[in-house]
Amino acid sequence: MRAAELIWDAWLTGKRLEGLPDDARPHDVAEGMAAQAALAELAGPVSGWKIAATTVYARQYLEVPGPLPGAMFERFHHVEGEPVPADTMTMGVAEPEFAFRLKADPGLSPSLAAVLDAVDTMFLAIELPDSRYTDHRHAGGPQLLADAACAGRFVEGRPVPGWRDLDLPRRPVVLHADGEEFARGSGSLVLGDPRLALHWLAMELPRHGRALRPGDIVTTGTATPPCPIHAGGHVVADFGELGSVEARFVRD
Repeated sequence: MRAAELIWDAWLTGKRLEGLPDDARPHDVAEGMAAQAALAELAGPVSGWKIAATTVYARQYLEVPGPLPGAMFERFHHVEGEPVPADTMTMGVAEPEFAFRLKADPGLSPSLAAVLDAVDTMFLAIELPDSRYTDHRHAGGPQLLADAACAGRFVEGRPVPGWRDLDLPRRPVVLHADGEEFARGSGSLVLGDPRLALHWLAMELPRHGRALRPGDIVTTGTATPPCPIHAGGHVVADFGELGSVEARFVRD
C-alpha cells in the first residue's frame, strides 16, 4: 500500500509529509487501519500497542472524536537505563504512562475482568510519540491511524506489584524535565482509569481484524501533559509510591 510506503520512508529518512497524496490518503477509520497494518509489514515485528488521544485535551487538540490505536514496533522499544535516541523530534515530547504486558489472549469481545485476567504485568513507562506529518494536529483520524497513531519510541520501566488492588485513577503522576517539574496529573486522565483504556483497546482491535496477543505490551496514554525533549535531556516520570521511570536522550 502506497500510504505505508510513504510513511515508512519518512520514518527512516526523517523527511516529513505535508499529508498523504489524494490517491494514497485513507478516508475513514477502516482505510486508516488497513494502511497501519501495511506499515507493520514494512517496520517489522510489533511489540504491542499504544492508545493515542485518551485525554479530552488530546482529542480536542487532534480534532478526533475518540481514542486511536497504534501499533508499536520492537525496533523502537527501549528498557530503562538505555540511552534513547532523540530522533523523534517532529513532536519531540515525552509522556508518562501506565503500561501492561499480556500473558494470554483476552478474546475478541472480552469483559473487563477477562482482559485483566489476561495481564501478566503492569509497569511504568515513558512514551515518545512522533508523527511523520509536518502538521499532525490537522491530519485527521484516518491519516493519524495510517501513521500508527503517532507511535515513536517507548521506554519500559519497572513493574508494579499488586497493581490489581490499586486505585490507579487517584495515583498522582509528576513529570520532570531536566531537573524541573513540568506537569502533574493522575491515572484518571487515561480514559478514567488505565485499566479501562486497556479494555477499550481489547474491544476496538477486533473491529479492524486485529487482536491483543500474549506478550503484547499496551501503553495506555499519557497521565500528564507531555513535556518537550531534546538531545542531552533527561526526563523523570514520578508515580509516587509506585516508583518512577526515567529516560536520557542522545543524538542518534
